Amino acid sequence: MGSRPVGTITRGTTNPNRLRRCDRWLAGPQAWRLRRSSSAPVVVDLGYGASPITAVELHDRLARVRPDVEVVGIEIDPERVAAGRELERPGLRFRLGGFEVPLERGARPTVVRAFNVLRQYDESEVTGAWALVQDRLTDEGLLVDGTCDEIGRRATWVAVERSGPVSLTVSLRLRGLEQPSDVAERLPKALIHHNVPGEPVHAFLQDLDRAWARAAPQGAFGVRQRFLSMASAVASDWPLLDGPSRWRLGEITVAWSAVASAS
Repeated sequence: MGSRPVGTITRGTTNPNRLRRCDRWLAGPQAWRLRRSSSAPVVVDLGYGASPITAVELHDRLARVRPDVEVVGIEIDPERVAAGRELERPGLRFRLGGFEVPLERGARPTVVRAFNVLRQYDESEVTGAWALVQDRLTDEGLLVDGTCDEIGRRATWVAVERSGPVSLTVSLRLRGLEQPSDVAERLPKALIHHNVPGEPVHAFLQDLDRAWARAAPQGAFGVRQRFLSMASAVASDWPLLDGPSRWRLGEITVAWSAVASAS
């Protein structure tokens, strides 16, 4: 491993609560990864941006699941690391680095969250970046490669284990939602250019839209009921990996194999 961080500096845009949807997922259906660790699990906020707030929030939320969790914010920009170190506290640290995920004493992360990072790379660079992180994970570790809008109302993320990508999650603010495919511009880099007719991810979003339209009468009982009805309908044709407890949050997760591009 070289001493120079692997990656390029991102624009750094961030806002408080921007990544709350992913954090809620990590503290929910993925919490078993933290609980199963025999020692204090390490969680990395990779490329947290110009403000360290997302790393602070991540520690706050995951500490409720595993009080001894160690969150490490990693940035390629020394000035951003310096700003983060002013907020260090027990369980929260900041380090200079990139996709090589440098941790003290050879520690391996249980979770690496990389949001709005690979969005700025070429698609051809995605699998290489994934592989660098995958090699650093614990046996049951997880890389979360995600993208969201500026205030976190629309988000998607790919869950990548050591063996490869396993799922795509779409998470939407239900109030004011016109149609699920509005999230298309926030698809992760591995999929965003494949949202065209004939590609699986395009078919998935189109099926969500059709089911959303058919579920319009359920809107009389609230937008949450409409989303539940949509997800239940889609579940008959797509391998969804979650259920009503997540759908109620405006979240739906499908197996990666169903939406990944064959090209």
